[in-house]
Amino acid sequence: MAEPPVTRVTLLARIKDGRDTDAWREFVQLYGPVVYRFARNRGLQDADAADLMQDVLRSVARNAHRMDYDPQRGTFRGWLYTVTRNKIYNFLSSQRNRPRGSGDTDAHERLDATPARDDDGPDADWEKEYQRELSARAMEIVKGEFQPSTWAAFWQTAVEGKAAADVGAQLKMSPGAVYVAKSRVLARLRDEVQKMMAAEE
Repeated sequence: MAEPPVTRVTLLARIKDGRDTDAWREFVQLYGPVVYRFARNRGLQDADAADLMQDVLRSVARNAHRMDYDPQRGTFRGWLYTVTRNKIYNFLSSQRNRPRGSGDTDAHERLDATPARDDDGPDADWEKEYQRELSARAMEIVKGEFQPSTWAAFWQTAVEGKAAADVGAQLKMSPGAVYVAKSRVLARLRDEVQKMMAAEE
């Protein structure tokens, strides 16, 4: 069974020590993909999004020794979102060959635009990416708690979108058993994600 990650608050305390490579590795695994995908959703190309992610992580590393977590002042995730948004804004503003990257109102509108998404606000993508990353981490943690056939039934129906009857035939399970397996794994994943989020707040 996978070791559960340290709580987010504990992780933030541990990254103050730049020599704690395990803490930094976990930090980068959790937040790096969130920053990268958020930048990609804002229109940055692959290489630019990767560079921006590195720039954001460098900013965290430079300031980690000064971070004192105070939930009344806001979440770390909120601070990281602000840093990321500002870096994207600066990147877009610096692109002289892009007509909308001048730093005027159009640049702000472009930064806040979320193509083909509902109107959840400008930070909706950030929260979705964070939730996606937490879900992936939760899957790593709980996978070992289930029999391989139970996990396969969940994965094939919930992630790959296959029909329960087809999955059941392949795994020698009834469609009802496939639904039960899927529900059990989803319930456990929800619990794990909630636990991870509660640890941050």
